[in-house]
Amino acid sequence: MASVDAGIFQIGPDISGGEPQRVFLDRLRRVAVESGRPIMFGVLATRQGVDPNPWAYQTRYLDETAAVGGRMFGQATTRSINAVFSLKSYLPFDALPGWQELRELPLEEQKHRLADPEVRRRLVAEEAQMKPRDSVLQGGGAATTDPRKPDYGNLYPMFSVDWDDPSVADLAQQSSKHPVEIIIDLCLEDDNRVFVQPLVNESPGDVLGILKHPRTLATFSDSGAHVCQEMGSSLQTHLLSYWVRNKQQFTLEEAIRMLTFDNASAWELPDRGLVRTGYAADLVVFDEARISPRLPTVEQDLPGNARRLVQKADGIAATIVNGAVAVENGQATGDFAGRVLKGRLAAH
Repeated sequence: MASVDAGIFQIGPDISGGEPQRVFLDRLRRVAVESGRPIMFGVLATRQGVDPNPWAYQTRYLDETAAVGGRMFGQATTRSINAVFSLKSYLPFDALPGWQELRELPLEEQKHRLADPEVRRRLVAEEAQMKPRDSVLQGGGAATTDPRKPDYGNLYPMFSVDWDDPSVADLAQQSSKHPVEIIIDLCLEDDNRVFVQPLVNESPGDVLGILKHPRTLATFSDSGAHVCQEMGSSLQTHLLSYWVRNKQQFTLEEAIRMLTFDNASAWELPDRGLVRTGYAADLVVFDEARISPRLPTVEQDLPGNARRLVQKADGIAATIVNGAVAVENGQATGDFAGRVLKGRLAAH
């Protein structure tokens, strides 16, 4: 990469924190300085694990790398990164024998049995067999979607796309019910109900601090990687609705620059990120008062009737790619003018 002066080096971070991550970042800084190429990694904070993992020293390394001539960027989410559960996809209890038998049934039959008091009693009792989540975290392996006993204080039903939903533990305490009963009740109330378990970046204050740093990029998503377990495709609309409109932490102009020009510059895309003569006519036409992600849903439209998470948005009138309207009012027009983006060497 250094000899041809092309390419971008990205790496997934070690979120266990402590000395191992500091060693990792020191090595990464040397790569940045010696290669002269852009280096990127996800800036993450977590309260899980045996060693706290604050984001402040990660962003300090970005500044220190820049000070010695390296180019290093941190990729930032706009909210927590979550494991996603629902009746239509996965629930934390699916590996338990009684639950496993239930979950193999058609959805309507599952709902019928979940409404049976005796069935519910057995399912709630079976939860006691699950290993505590702390056993997963020993040794620093913080983030996991392993089927361990949930931390009900860190498991949230999504009633809205804002960051203020009560936890399952809160709802259980308010109603004097077992947390598993709360989950069953909410699934029966709406079989599209989604529950999120934050894995990293659990604190909105941490996320805001990361986003505010001048060397972080508002781009970080596993959309498509896990299909039905995690999804970050609402990052852009969440930034505009939550952090701009609701919390007023960024101006609209600042947020648009973060989502467009800053990312295009970091990835060395010279003809994108600005509305300017000679640049690709890639535009999103939206209503700043309405733009917002919708609640995610589980759809079965992949090959073999497999499931995936879908999260659409409100307030977007059109998406224009290379001057052609590709999506209008949420529907594809059939005009596909996009092309594969190639690096400087591959483009010749």
